[in-house]
Amino acid sequence: MKNNHKNSLLSIPLPSESIDDILEKISLFIKNPHGILHIVSLNPEIFVAAEENATFKKVLTEAQIRIIDGTYVYRLARFLGISVQARIHGVDLMERLLGYASTGRYTVMLIGGAPNIADRVADCQKRAHPRLKIVGLQGIKDVRNPSRLEEDELFSIVAAVKPHIVFVAFGSPHQELWIEAHKEQFEGKVVMGVGGAFDYLAGAVLRAPKILRELGFEWLFRLVVQPWRITRQIKILRFFVLAIKERMNRS
Repeated sequence: MKNNHKNSLLSIPLPSESIDDILEKISLFIKNPHGILHIVSLNPEIFVAAEENATFKKVLTEAQIRIIDGTYVYRLARFLGISVQARIHGVDLMERLLGYASTGRYTVMLIGGAPNIADRVADCQKRAHPRLKIVGLQGIKDVRNPSRLEEDELFSIVAAVKPHIVFVAFGSPHQELWIEAHKEQFEGKVVMGVGGAFDYLAGAVLRAPKILRELGFEWLFRLVVQPWRITRQIKILRFFVLAIKERMNRS
């Protein structure tokens, strides 16, 4: 993929599609699948991780769909004059796709998360969407060191279930790298790494009120609820430094 520097940050192209455009692209793919449709989310932590891992950056750059799931990415892009889509929360896109799958009678698979969390999310979504065909499984205990047996068993289930949409919750960058490593097994499927979205949908972690999300203060709410995230917030400063330095060097 050729990188348009005018519409990129740290050599990663930024998306300009609306959520309706993205949903239409996904719908067309499901009706006429070819290859894999990989959806990735962009936030400050993702950019910093990509600076440290060239393979991860390549996966992000070549993904078929990228969404801006970070307030600071969106605001910095606008400040730098980059045309970008509005911020799309990964969990919100996931919920939209679950509703779409229910309406279209498409099959969804959930992979990853803490023990039993995928099953809990599947149960919750079945109650919310009685027509939804959904299967949840942890699959792999440690995606950084998966066993051959774990992966063989997991992909035998994938082959049997034949999901149209797969949500993977192993955290970044591990989930994206794992999806890329197994894109042949995910042939013909929409696959999205969703990080901690399973925790929100299962009610295991409280999500910020909508007003705080709209104002861009979800990060602060999450920090209060999960103080250990302070080390992640520090990466926001590094993201700003890296991104602004890159744009200045282009001038």
